[in-house]
Amino acid sequence: MYLSLFLTGYNILTVIRALRLLRLFKILNNPHFTNHSNKLRRALIASRGKIVVFIYFVLISTIIIGSIMYLVEGKENGFTSIPISIYWTIVTLTTVGYGDISPQTPLGQIIASFVMIMGYGIIAVPTGIVSAEISKISQNKDLQFQNPCINCDNTNYPPNAKFCPQCGHSLENN
Repeated sequence: MYLSLFLTGYNILTVIRALRLLRLFKILNNPHFTNHSNKLRRALIASRGKIVVFIYFVLISTIIIGSIMYLVEGKENGFTSIPISIYWTIVTLTTVGYGDISPQTPLGQIIASFVMIMGYGIIAVPTGIVSAEISKISQNKDLQFQNPCINCDNTNYPPNAKFCPQCGHSLENN
């Protein structure tokens, strides 16, 4: 900030002042928030396999739908290549909808409607997966504050266990 006062062309350094907002994250050190953030972390770890499979499905679907849109719409309607069509699919699936490319044929518009509806599911499915894991963690009161096993991320073990019942790894260092 002080350099920008004395030297010309250094006004861009004032943007660094915005990094002071990161201090607001200190509130998360509160023990009340720590338990909740640990629960969310465990839910994300427990559901990562399902989310990876879902993202893989979305990726494959995006490539297939983009390729189909390239064939249906063609170059004359703005879908000049398969990567451009995949870009359109991503923009439509994420419900951003820039409008720089839009389908003109009735079949392309039907496919676009399907992609738009599918976009809502893409938002809802991971939310449901993580919510189910949070609910599962909350229902299991005895295991609520346990750290996952370093080796296999298992949290389903008795509070006084010395070894993980799933993989046999020592729980002493968790």
